[in-house]
Amino acid sequence: MTDSLETLVESTVTSLGLDLEALDLTPAGKKRLLRIAVDRDGGVGIDHIIEATRALNEVLDSSDVMGEQPYTLEVTSRGVDRPLTLPRHWRRNEGRLVRIRLAADDSSVDGRIGAGDETGVEITGRGQATTRYAYTDITSALVQTELNRKDA
Repeated sequence: MTDSLETLVESTVTSLGLDLEALDLTPAGKKRLLRIAVDRDGGVGIDHIIEATRALNEVLDSSDVMGEQPYTLEVTSRGVDRPLTLPRHWRRNEGRLVRIRLAADDSSVDGRIGAGDETGVEITGRGQATTRYAYTDITSALVQTELNRKDA
């Protein structure tokens, strides 16, 4: 993948008010698959995906950044299966259930995401105690899927 591809994609999605979360270019037989994941505050709806797909198709087709080999473009939302790695990921998932793994002892903690800032986040555990964790103390964090969530 070239830096010019990433720059072109990022500037296009940013102009639409979206954040580029992932860009993957993989072989798919005689073609290539270009997967682009986007996100924004308030979430990404189908209209955002359609708008981003149209804009990306236009800029990619009008440039030579993809070369001559055919490709398929797939634009999607960030999804819950991607780890929380940036402060904005934590902010956008406030109130959701998360499982974090701690660097100190490789233990895991389940709880609700609370207020966060640029350096850390509050997690309210099952016993309702709230603990603040620095992002540097967290080795991984995944939002947990909840079916039939009962809000307090």
